[in-house]
Amino acid sequence: MGMAQTAGLDSSMLPGRPEQGDWTTIGLVGAAHASSHFFQLVIPSLFVPLGQAFALDFVQLGFLMTLFFVVSGFGQAASGFVVDRIGARPVLWFGVACFLVAALVLYAATGYGTLMLAALIGGIGNAVFHPADFSILNHRVQPSRLGHAFSIHNVTGTLGWALSPVFVVGLTALFGWRSAALAVALLMALVLVLIVLGRESLEVPGTRELNRRASEGEKSSEVFGDVRDEEHRLKSPGVLATLRQLLASPALWGAFLFFCCATVALSAVQNYTIPLMGSLYGMAAVAAGSVITAYMVGQIVGMLAGGFLVNATPRTELVVLASLLLSATMFVLLASGVVPGYMAMFIMSMAGFFSGASAPSRDMMVRKVTPKRSVGSVYGLVYSGMDVGSALGPLMFGIVMDWGWERGPWMGAALAFVVGAMLAAHIGRYSRMSPSAATA
Repeated sequence: MGMAQTAGLDSSMLPGRPEQGDWTTIGLVGAAHASSHFFQLVIPSLFVPLGQAFALDFVQLGFLMTLFFVVSGFGQAASGFVVDRIGARPVLWFGVACFLVAALVLYAATGYGTLMLAALIGGIGNAVFHPADFSILNHRVQPSRLGHAFSIHNVTGTLGWALSPVFVVGLTALFGWRSAALAVALLMALVLVLIVLGRESLEVPGTRELNRRASEGEKSSEVFGDVRDEEHRLKSPGVLATLRQLLASPALWGAFLFFCCATVALSAVQNYTIPLMGSLYGMAAVAAGSVITAYMVGQIVGMLAGGFLVNATPRTELVVLASLLLSATMFVLLASGVVPGYMAMFIMSMAGFFSGASAPSRDMMVRKVTPKRSVGSVYGLVYSGMDVGSALGPLMFGIVMDWGWERGPWMGAALAFVVGAMLAAHIGRYSRMSPSAATA
């Protein structure tokens, strides 16, 4: 079967599957996704005690996260092919297990080399979640509930970000950083046990298993309800052939750049909101920190609302385009300095709401241009754009700030969202073309 046939995954999947089964799958995938975002902020939350314990400067500490995201970026692109070959469930288990091991290495750290090893293992683990998560959700959840599934998936990731600093910093203050690292390991072990116990709700056979079943005359429609059995019997393309076909897709390149822009914008919020609120609005650091919280709360509310917007129109790219343009407008207002100080937090929360509202429609938009047999590969490739944005954004905006343009990060976030909106229109145009046009 060629790559020209897109997933759209529009047929009725798992027609007899009860709603409770869908929500079990959504909950388990959400717990795993939360662990990914949670672990991304574990090492940064320990920068101060690690620096003191091992006499490290901030360049050395920052390099730990550079290593983490570089490994994650390359690994995410590669892990999607593994997901398609062997199935998503064991790959998801592997990712959480890596976090468990990385936390134990961090707990036992004896120097900078050990810390780098922990970051490396953590980056490998972080690489698997988007391809594995979306492979499971796309293949196991009824299409009518996919919008809500994508919404919950995004919410759990944001909650992981929000909880990690509180958990790690709080335990460090009470018991020390090694105890905090050990507590993270125990938490990752709990998540691993949870998704192993719920393994039946996470089963998605890879092409290797499907081809084996087809050769033995077995039926596989109970898992891939929208993929006909005769399609299973066709030999799936090799990794290199799949990669060549995916890299030739304008829609998927657009999706990669879209995610890069989205995380560049997020980096402006996460890294530069506190100094900007101080310089432009005279806000104290503690109050400025609450502005970031307002953005995240707005995002969560927007993500929940976005789960309903997915079904409002088949043109999901229009929801993404409108939401990002509105969020960009909020950032321009903030950067202009014309917003009264007492309104700044509200404007930031609205920027978060609009960006969050785009997320479920964004995931559905990517789904429409995804070849059936390459769900993991596609999500691994396009979501690696997030790691690229996470690595580039802080550096670019740091240079802008050093040049003296203090409004630069927020204006950069606005520009990134405008470019993302244009890319969404580009992806939507290809998704409305013939299947072959979308993927070739």
